[in-house]
Parts: sequence; C-alpha cells; structure tokens
Amino acid sequence: MTLTVLPHRDEAGLKAGQLFIGGEWTPARDGATWTHLHPATSEEIGEFAVAGPADVDDAVAAARAAFATWGTSRASTRIAVLLKYAELLRAHADELRALQALDNSVPLSFGAIYATSVAAAADVFTHHAGWVDKAGGQTLPPYQGGDHLAMTFREPIGVVGAILPWNAPFLLFAQKVAPALGAGCTVVLKASEYASFAVIRMVELLAEAGLPAGVLNLVTGPGDPTGERLITHPDVDKVSFTGSRAVGKRIVEASAGTLKRVSLELGGKSPAIVFPDAPNVGLAAMTTMGAVTMGLSGQACVANTRALVHRDVYDEFLAAAQGMAAAVTYGDPFDPAVISCPLVNGRQLERVLGYIEKGKAEGRLVTGGERLDGDYASGNFVAPTIFADVDNHATIAQEEIFGPVLAVVPFGSEEEAIALANDTEYGLGAGLFTADSARAFRVARRLRAGTIGVNGFQVEPHLPFGGFKQSGLGREGGLSAFEAYTELKTVLMPLGEELM
Repeated sequence: MTLTVLPHRDEAGLKAGQLFIGGEWTPARDGATWTHLHPATSEEIGEFAVAGPADVDDAVAAARAAFATWGTSRASTRIAVLLKYAELLRAHADELRALQALDNSVPLSFGAIYATSVAAAADVFTHHAGWVDKAGGQTLPPYQGGDHLAMTFREPIGVVGAILPWNAPFLLFAQKVAPALGAGCTVVLKASEYASFAVIRMVELLAEAGLPAGVLNLVTGPGDPTGERLITHPDVDKVSFTGSRAVGKRIVEASAGTLKRVSLELGGKSPAIVFPDAPNVGLAAMTTMGAVTMGLSGQACVANTRALVHRDVYDEFLAAAQGMAAAVTYGDPFDPAVISCPLVNGRQLERVLGYIEKGKAEGRLVTGGERLDGDYASGNFVAPTIFADVDNHATIAQEEIFGPVLAVVPFGSEEEAIALANDTEYGLGAGLFTADSARAFRVARRLRAGTIGVNGFQVEPHLPFGGFKQSGLGREGGLSAFEAYTELKTVLMPLGEELM
C-alpha cells in the first residue's frame, strides 16, 4: 500500500498561492512561492506565496489605514461580525477539517476533539464577542478630594502582528484574532508555511462575515523573510506569537526598538504527576500517553511529556502506557480509523530521532524508538516511544522534543514530586492524578505552571491559557486575553460650569 492524499487536493480550491491585503487577494510582489510537502506522503500538494518585506509593508499599511475606522467602530458592529463569523465556522467545519488534514495530516478523527476542533474556534469568537461592550474602564473618586472625576478607558492597541504555528490553526487563529478584532485592533496575520490551506479559508470566511477591507490581512511564508519583517516593522504595535522559545526570544529582542507589546506562548515540558491514590492508574497512563501520541503525535505545547509516577504504581503505569502506545494507528488522515499523524516535516523528524538516540543513553527504552517504515516510509512517522527510569535532569526530561516521546520519572513522596515538576525552565501546564482533593489543591498551588488539570485536562474559551517562566508572556483566552489587546488610558476631568 502506498499512502496518498492527492485525491483530496481538489478540496482546497481556494486562493492558495496568494496573499490577502487590503481586502484583495494578490500574489507576492516578486512572485515567490513555497511548495508544501504533505507530511504523511511527501507529495507536493500546494504552492503558497512567500510574502517578502514589501508585501508585509503593504499589509501593515492596509491595517494602519483600516484602524482609523475599525478602532473607533461601534461595539455593535464588531459584535455582529464576530458572531456571524462563529456561525460560518460551524457551518464549514467539515471543509476546514479536510483542509487541515491536507496541511499537517492531523486526522479527521482527531479534528472532532474539542481542543483542536473548528467548534472550539467558533466558541472563542462567540466568547470574545461578549466582551466587546463589557470590557471597560472605571470611574474613581478623587484621592485627595476636589471637584473632579478620574476615569479610565480601554482603547485598542493598534496594529497587531499575529503569528500562528502549524499544529492547531483553528484554535490559535481564534485565540489571537477574536480578542484583537473585538477590542478594535487591526491585524496582519502570518500563517505557518506548513499550515496555510485552512487559514486561507478561515480568512475568506471572515471577509464573508462582513469584516471591512484592511482590518485583517494575511501574509504567508517562513520566518525569514516574512516573519522577520513583521516582528521588526516599526508600525506594528503588538506581536502575538505561538511557537518555539528561540523565536520568542528573537521577538522580544526585536520589540525593544519600538517597545512593541508582546504576547508569547513558547511551549513546555509539562509533567503528569501520578500519585499512588490515583482513581485509576491505567486511565492516568492512557490519558498521558494519549496526549503524547494521539492526534498531533506529541507536537502539542501542553502535552504531558514527562510522567512523574510514584514507585508504588510505577509498573502498572508503564504497562498501561505501553498498551496505549500499541493502540495508536497511523496512515491516511482522511481514514476514520487513523487517530494520529506524522511529524510535520523532515527537519522535525530528524530532530525527534536525535532526541530518541540521546534517550537510549539516558533511560530504559520500553517501546518504540524508531521511524516507521514499510507502508509509512514516504512519510515522517515515528513510533510511539516510552523511556522509563529517566533522571529528571536528562535531556529528554528537560527539553521540548515535540514528538511522540514520553519520559517516565519515578518519585517517592509528595515533596519530591513537586520539586521534580518545578525543576524545569518551562511552566506551561501540569496534570495531577489523585483521589485526595486536599492533596490536589495543595500540590496545584505549589506548581509553577499556568494551567493545572486534576484527573483530566481541557481547553475552554473563557479560561486564560499561558505559562510561567520560559513558557511565555501573557495569556490567551478569557478577559485577560481581550485586555491584552488594549491600552489603559486615564482621564482627569474637572467639574463645574466651565473647564479651567
């Protein structure tokens, strides 16, 4: 059998190869394009424009011009657009899932899981539509007395450069674009060169929802030249980025020149802590290993890629995790029986295989540890991999691998578990498995991580999401995300018949 997705390519009959600037679809000025290879088959399935510096300049200029009206538009106007767009997303969910499968090979079966679904993106737009006429300022009494008012107002920051990763385009498009547009900002959006089909269609639907020309502009292409020009552009007021820590640090450096506002989500090495009183150790193992293997094949920032397991239930956990690994199926993402995907490209494949080789010297290989061959040889498939008896200071326990690799670390006490969990440069998320509610609360409060799940984990549109330490700056989701696209202004107003 030879895998192929070419028969599905006609489903992407949209503006591939073009940029969306000022309400118009246009090729790159210099005609540059990028050929996308499907990660499951290495087939050439589409060409996309590579926006050069001049194209980015055009997009930023269009966003700046549109900000003059969108930034002062009625709340009712912005609410109507966001709600209409949520309706359109739900109506086109099947089409968008198919486009994502062409982009990054995430299977249709996993596209129905809430956190990576079109439904989640639609819910984010609905949620932020609710903040448009509610996220206001305050009226404060004079501190030292006197006949005046002190008022605060939230006003849109301006032009936002929003940079998406390839792994979850639906949700991350929504988490950046919805609060930005709702707050009155205009946007220059950069799609990942490895996931542009779905984003292009999402932009088309946003125009269909009634968004005025220039309010959102789309540029496609790699970090150099496209992303680099966007993050250094002097007329971009804020950059919102999800991706690698190295790029995040470059964005912080680039922001210094004009003091751009920055929101960064930079990944993690999230622990799953399994205590001996876990309600179901087997389910804890399946949940943890499932997050590392199913759907995105471990290419998810918040996946619990470190399992800290109490010695009393260690062997039980490993056996169940092995069972989960054996149940993972790969192949054609349009096959409903397939539940996981390959790595996104050849570079990532080599990177993950390199970490696996390090792991063989740092821990005990329980299962996996190799590239899949045979029917899968043309793709970037790596077998689900488990390393046991890993020291928490080992490379595979400290660095974000972004592949289907789980490092299992034993512990003996609650204090040791907390120390191990916090002993990393990252702090995005964590999972706890225990039947003791007091322990769950006690441990959750001491973990240095942005989101803690007890006996399970899910992403919800009204909850802030982001990390401590080097997992990033700021939050996405909820009111905190909406306010991150605003500036706070204070106005002091004297009272009386005449202003002096």
